[in-house]
Amino acid sequence: MSELEKNIESAETALYPIRTVSELTGVNAITLRAWERRYGLFEPVRKASGHRLYTQAHIDLITHAVGLLDRGMRIGQIKAQLEAESANPTGEAIVEGLWKRYLNRMVSAVIQFNEAGLEEVYGEALALYAIDDVTDKLLTPLLTELGRRWEQSEGSIAEEHFFCFYLRNKLGARFHHRVKSQNGPKLLMACLPGDRHETGLLLFALAANMAGYCTISLGADMPLEELPAACRKTGCQAIILSGLLLPEFETLEKRIPALTAGTEVPVFLGGRASVETYDQLKRANVIALGTNVSKALDRLQKVIPIA
Repeated sequence: MSELEKNIESAETALYPIRTVSELTGVNAITLRAWERRYGLFEPVRKASGHRLYTQAHIDLITHAVGLLDRGMRIGQIKAQLEAESANPTGEAIVEGLWKRYLNRMVSAVIQFNEAGLEEVYGEALALYAIDDVTDKLLTPLLTELGRRWEQSEGSIAEEHFFCFYLRNKLGARFHHRVKSQNGPKLLMACLPGDRHETGLLLFALAANMAGYCTISLGADMPLEELPAACRKTGCQAIILSGLLLPEFETLEKRIPALTAGTEVPVFLGGRASVETYDQLKRANVIALGTNVSKALDRLQKVIPIA
């Protein structure tokens, strides 16, 4: 196993309570317990107190099960389907392995400052899969991995700047050619204070715009105190924050609660920070969007629907 794969595996062993999993997957806690006990779809980690805890792998499995239900499969058939997929080397295991290889290749290209290597992998993925799949299964995990490398001093700031400049050019071209929404709900978008990782925000802004929202992006490292006035001035119906890195204590415990108390529109937070600080966000009346762009857009549409 490569060092990168070990790091990804380590990240996936983080444990989340059932309320966080329910929020991120859209499956209520009662249903999750039924899926566990009655249908044996998964086995959560148990604390000594008996509380259930879940890994990212559990979240991915539950999300996959929801997708199978949406396609008409009965809940009683899903376990057999999941087992068949696991045993079938030509099924989804092959696809997941492909995404991991794409991820490894792109990280390697970033480390070597190899733009041609990035272009090769990105073009190959786009030739085989829809842009939404490439965003959710490759670009978002890659941003998370680069952020983790930077946070743990395994990678350099130069590496991340190199990739962000490359991807910003790609996204800029897509923004230029997009069909601009004129009448959809307006969203004010910004990164948390101290967070300069704006690529994830750009990915979500593009997806939201394509879905029919008007987006106003204020970019990286935005003082939260200025957002309520900007929101009123622009007539925005929601504030969307992005956080790849965990926010500082003062931001999490003081600035974010002050923001929600000082504005009349709902406040959302996406990115890794929205998963790691879920309980604090809940207390501050912030809606967590998670790390999956498509799922985050679904959660946004439930609160701020497009007419």
